Amino acid sequence: MSRAQQLSVKGQRQSKQTSRSRLTLGVYSYQSLCVYEFDPFALGREMSVGVANSRRRELIRKIGERRKSSVITYVLGDRRGVSAQIAEDAVRPIYDHLLKIGRTKKIDIYLYSVGGQMEVPWRVVSMVREFADELGILIPYKSMSAATMIALGADEVIVGKKGELGPIDPQITIQRGDGGTAVQDTLSVEDVMSYVRFLKERAGLSDQSALSGLMVTLADKLTPWALGQINRVHSHIREVARKLLSCHHPGFSIEGPRAQVIVEILAEKTYQHGHAISRREAKEIGLNIIDPDKHLENSMWTLFEEYESLMKLRDPIDPRSFVPRDKDEFSENVIIGCIESSGMSHHHSGVLYGKVERPVPSQLSVNLNLNLALPQNIDPSTLTDEARKTLQEMVQKLQPIIQEQVQNEIRRQMPAKGIKISLQNSSWRKSDQWPTSPRRGQRAQRKPG
Repeated sequence: MSRAQQLSVKGQRQSKQTSRSRLTLGVYSYQSLCVYEFDPFALGREMSVGVANSRRRELIRKIGERRKSSVITYVLGDRRGVSAQIAEDAVRPIYDHLLKIGRTKKIDIYLYSVGGQMEVPWRVVSMVREFADELGILIPYKSMSAATMIALGADEVIVGKKGELGPIDPQITIQRGDGGTAVQDTLSVEDVMSYVRFLKERAGLSDQSALSGLMVTLADKLTPWALGQINRVHSHIREVARKLLSCHHPGFSIEGPRAQVIVEILAEKTYQHGHAISRREAKEIGLNIIDPDKHLENSMWTLFEEYESLMKLRDPIDPRSFVPRDKDEFSENVIIGCIESSGMSHHHSGVLYGKVERPVPSQLSVNLNLNLALPQNIDPSTLTDEARKTLQEMVQKLQPIIQEQVQNEIRRQMPAKGIKISLQNSSWRKSDQWPTSPRRGQRAQRKPG
């Protein structure tokens, strides 16, 4: 019998050793023993992730074919309790996708976000313009605030039936107080400007002394530096919006009085920051809005549903139930953002960590006296000095361990005053599980050997 024929494969289920079913395969030979552990549950999860990734990649490819463009998705989750916003850290991953795509005629950005940093839209649009003659924005659902700013820089804005734009009135964070009493407040720039207009237009105050007195009241609430920042942001957002509207491909630019009307409506005359602007209203404003055909509409919405499932957007985080009742700590791996194209994928992922907070005294001390009782059949007087010494050392080592366990149990049984949830170790990461199969009709390159 040959050496190969003497190899045997043995499958053995080890369900008694672990709560999860594991299949162990043993490969035996004369000189070595190799054991491989196979977890069918982990394999199922990996296969599920792989299938979902393939579905998204195929939808991105189909949308690109329909639009005759290269598509990059920029999707930021708004799951309650753990959400993401447009920010500078996404610029670098988007650039990686642009480098992979290379110079092309048209690029579409598939966009979903409730807003973010207002200085980012110009950076994104001007960067994409370096790689494409035409820029389109695909909006299946929410594209608010800073996301609307990105849409202003597009030659075409393809808005689905559920698509929403929003006002571009910026929000700023200011600090009140000094030292340990300082607090941060979020303030709408347009709220401050509206106060001044109210005094002049609605209250009918024209007397300079009366206006001065009310402006002093405003200055008491806000520092001169905060008021200066508000004025600069007020001017800057309008200037950037006009630049975005005018940077379109020839034939698509929006300038002059039309641009002025759009900027005024979005920045000032849509009076509620959370107002959702439908595609019909966006057309009335004067934006280049296009209704997708039936097939494109379906693909855009199906792709959104894939992201909705991936980021659990319909599964809000409830602090009261996030940490199981029998635990004080709990963590969950989460994805809060995606930047994807047909050939690459980046996920903004991290660990959502929850901890029960209990009002435990800062100086909690527990005194323990451990009395070691020997079995009844052992006479203590018969123990040797060495045995007594060994027992004493054992008690001394056990005392701090038991004391710590008692302290932890006391803390655990104290009434909970709240649950603190935080996102830890979050950043954009390139996904290694993104399918890399060749496009349809393209032959795969055979590796040498």
